[in-house]
Amino acid sequence: MALTPETEAEILRRHYADHWPAGTIAAQLNLHRDSVARVLAQAGLPNLNRIERQSAIDPYLPFIRETLTQFPRLRASRLYLMVKDRGYPGRPDHFRHLIARHRPRPKSEAYLRLRTLPGEQCQIDWGHFGHLEIGRAQRPLMGLVAVLSWSRQIFLRFYLGAHMENFLRGHVDAFTAWGGVPRVALYDNLKSAVLERQGAVIRFNPTLLALAGHYRFEPRPVAVARGNQKGRVERAIRYIRDAFFAGRSFTGIEDLNAQADAWTAGPARERRCPEDESLSVGEAFAQEQARLLALPDDAFPTDEIKAVSAGKTPYVRFDLNDYSIPHDYVSRTLTVAADLGAVRILDGQTVIATHPRSFDRGQQVELPEHIEALVGHKRAAHAHRGADQLINLIPASRELLTQATERGEPLRRTARALSELMQTYGITELAAGIADALARGVPHPNAVRMALERRRQARDEPPPLAVTLPDHIKRRDVPVRPHALDGYDTLMEHDHDDQR
Repeated sequence: MALTPETEAEILRRHYADHWPAGTIAAQLNLHRDSVARVLAQAGLPNLNRIERQSAIDPYLPFIRETLTQFPRLRASRLYLMVKDRGYPGRPDHFRHLIARHRPRPKSEAYLRLRTLPGEQCQIDWGHFGHLEIGRAQRPLMGLVAVLSWSRQIFLRFYLGAHMENFLRGHVDAFTAWGGVPRVALYDNLKSAVLERQGAVIRFNPTLLALAGHYRFEPRPVAVARGNQKGRVERAIRYIRDAFFAGRSFTGIEDLNAQADAWTAGPARERRCPEDESLSVGEAFAQEQARLLALPDDAFPTDEIKAVSAGKTPYVRFDLNDYSIPHDYVSRTLTVAADLGAVRILDGQTVIATHPRSFDRGQQVELPEHIEALVGHKRAAHAHRGADQLINLIPASRELLTQATERGEPLRRTARALSELMQTYGITELAAGIADALARGVPHPNAVRMALERRRQARDEPPPLAVTLPDHIKRRDVPVRPHALDGYDTLMEHDHDDQR
């Protein structure tokens, strides 16, 4: 930095008139000592204070410079140990002070201001805005920010997570809001855009390439360690944090996105456009919008597609919650297709259930018809189980049960009535009663009961005695908890003590 004539005159005056040494002048005028020495030398005046002194570090300077040239980021503490092993006698704190003068400094890089044409480019990136609690779940609150590079028009949408489907939704929503597509989309090297990079060779995420092909734009990542190339979106994220999100209250993500839409259409569009200070962002966007590529006829699909396995219970697990399915689809692999509002469950191409999406965790999202059908199925299964047991004992009962069901009699009630008659009269008598009812053309338990009574009266036998067993005998597999016998051991110890 060049010194002003006034500063040079001050240096000469203090040195010549007031006899200040060079070090005092440098300290008091906030100058480097070398600058003071240069002014004195150019004036032809001797430096009365500057005496070159031999430093203990001087013999080691060639080694230090060579090492720092090869390893410019080597820490001073590590370098001190290397020099100390070679005989350096100084203290580490003084060495650290000296080494700062000799460490090679990187050359400062000047950046050109990047300018783009209207409709040429947008910049897209994620911003993290904390977490959102939904019931028992804590979801990351991520804001996808897209900025048109010329007009600085901002698109802002909040999502619960930065996974690929939300990344795609952000693009679709931004292009829809702008009414067109810029020719280039600029990204940082995030995984949603770039899977792998080796120098100039870039392997893009294939889903992003499909999106780019659908909307006919070029995805372009910035160079490594060149964040300045997407400075517009980074400044937009800082602007959003300060001017929109700070101190804002909202009831949920839908409310937050509604407020974001109002803000981007209001205050964010009213600021001045950096590319043309005579225009507001909204006025510049109106000019840029005409230069955007036209939208395709249909939007790019952004549903989350996942294969799920249904176990023995009629539910499938998706995104921390269980969703009900019809009971006849258990024990098979199904497909979930979900957007932000609904979860669809498919068997092949057939949609078997549609639920509202829950962003809570540990919830059972059910449709009433699924539960009702399952309960009815269980009842029918129980009835069939009783009928099968009866048919195994009395084959003729199959015909009676079939005819009774055809006449509208509930299978479960008919099978239970016949089972009660079997317990009262026995298997042999019940078989005869069923045969009599079928012969009369009356397939009903009452007809069987009347046939059994006629047979009993013909034999002049007393009415059968119904034996009602207590409930505790009817129940099977009742767990019995043994009594704790530890107290008896204590009593026995007391008895032994008394005998002593």
